[in-house]
Amino acid sequence: MSSRVVCVRCPKGCVIDVTIEGGRVKDARGYGCNIGLEHVREEVVNPMRVVCTTVRIRGGRYPRLPVRTSKPVPRERIRGVIEAVRGLVVEAPVERGSVIVGNVAGTGADIIAETSMEREERWSTS
Repeated sequence: MSSRVVCVRCPKGCVIDVTIEGGRVKDARGYGCNIGLEHVREEVVNPMRVVCTTVRIRGGRYPRLPVRTSKPVPRERIRGVIEAVRGLVVEAPVERGSVIVGNVAGTGADIIAETSMEREERWSTS
């Protein structure tokens, strides 16, 4: 089976023609560096993605907090990750890098805050 993969690991964006046999890369042509070859091998055998989304935040400057997985997760588990954070509400303040959900959907990755968000004074109860 032949396939064409666009490498997204660097700005070159090499278009790599791949021959796959038995679920493995038999031949790859068109990559400009070893990173492209590594990308093709991972993409064919076990495609992984970092999942970026937002969750509601109560008491913050903005209504949504950008979050992402701490590491790439298998592509077929992305829906489970999204379902795990759907409807989640966190309380401000939040520091960038804070773990919002540990081991999300059993992937071994955490959901972490992408930005810090302080509590707005208008939300104070005093």
